[in-house]
Amino acid sequence: MAANNHLLLAYYGDDFTGSTDALEFLSRAGIKTVLFMEPPTTAQLSRYSGLQAIGVAGLTRSMPPNDMEAVLKPAFNALKALGAPHVHYKVCSTFDSSPTIGSIGRAIDVGAEIFKAPFVPLLVAAPALGRYCFFGNLFARMGIGSKGEIYRLDRHPSMSRHPVTPADESDLRLHLSKQTVKTIGLLDILQISKPFEEAQTALSQTIKNGADVVLFDGQEDTHLTKIGRLIDEYSDSDSPLFSVGSSGIEMALGSYWQSIGEVGKPALWTAADEVEQLLIISGSLSPVASKQIEVALNNNFESIAINTSALASGADVGIVIVPAIQKAIESIKQGKSVIIHTSTGNHDERVPNAKTMFESRGWDAQTIRKQTPKIFGTALGLVADAVISQTHIKRLVIAGGDTSSYAARALGIEAVEMIAPLWPGAPLCKAYAPNKPVDGLQVNIKGGQVGDENYYLTVLKGKPL
Repeated sequence: MAANNHLLLAYYGDDFTGSTDALEFLSRAGIKTVLFMEPPTTAQLSRYSGLQAIGVAGLTRSMPPNDMEAVLKPAFNALKALGAPHVHYKVCSTFDSSPTIGSIGRAIDVGAEIFKAPFVPLLVAAPALGRYCFFGNLFARMGIGSKGEIYRLDRHPSMSRHPVTPADESDLRLHLSKQTVKTIGLLDILQISKPFEEAQTALSQTIKNGADVVLFDGQEDTHLTKIGRLIDEYSDSDSPLFSVGSSGIEMALGSYWQSIGEVGKPALWTAADEVEQLLIISGSLSPVASKQIEVALNNNFESIAINTSALASGADVGIVIVPAIQKAIESIKQGKSVIIHTSTGNHDERVPNAKTMFESRGWDAQTIRKQTPKIFGTALGLVADAVISQTHIKRLVIAGGDTSSYAARALGIEAVEMIAPLWPGAPLCKAYAPNKPVDGLQVNIKGGQVGDENYYLTVLKGKPL
């Protein structure tokens, strides 16, 4: 590590879009942060000066538990070796997971064994993103950063119908108990709202009562600052505290560190400027993303559909994507912005057609869930790579939580760093990709739930602070 790097926190994100969410909140708190695609080597770290936090954008949200464990053991050990007092496993703020895919319980089991901390803090509430936790139950706004309605998680119009991990339980303790045998305690909203010393006593007693994991309720930013102080007291560089949760962890710690002067003043950001054209690759099935695509197409964006049935059949990806590449290059040279997509939502006939094609190959449901993000995300990344290399595009959007990590890897991205705010949870970043076409480009990575219906118009035109 470079001599002037002093890490306060290292995190591992279970997908790319969620990892940039954490990147933004750390950067906004004045904590210099870089997000890598893999745990960084000493040589890689030495190229980034003044780091106070690092993240790793993982793929585990779309993996079965045994595959997750094989990835997380070396990753957590690598992060532990960096000497940061906090190591965080960053999950989606809607707690996307199940016993068979993206098991947060398995991640907790692996982390608890490696870090051996007195307990594992679990914080999912993130008020800035419209995520609130009351008596263990998670509530989520429809559309991150929007003015959509707030729903209990199991009644959320999108999350209750998620194609891979549909939410059927809003009590995170019950949800998580299907994924781990560890005892899950709760510091509820009434305890969090009390003076610090009383909340501190309640946490201590919860741990003494045998809680291996402690879930923290939260409704307001002031709650997060208090939670940051509570968990920071259990951290040490020689024995890092392992935590799990949304970017609420970064918000909590960042806010607390600001309050005690542990970090400098929040960075002063300039607004993202307008660009002439936008290249978007989208693998999301979210109804929020579907509406965003619809609005963009009604505003003269060019729609380019990937032949997902051909990809699902096992056809050569290099051949399948040629028409999309050619059409995208032609459209960009004509001055248009372009959306390249594997679906325009669950209503898209490609969704059931691809599923049927996968099944015709003898794949079961678990294999399909595991392979679909990899196949579709890689294809989107390869298309973008070819288009960027043959055009003068300056700004790229990668949309879709499960596919984005694979798309970024196909593009050859090594790391990203925030350069401007655009939307809560989805900042504008600079891509670092040595010897690749995307190196130095402006990249915006968004989850399916992020933004209002005009999202892509905002990214194109820029947004005042």
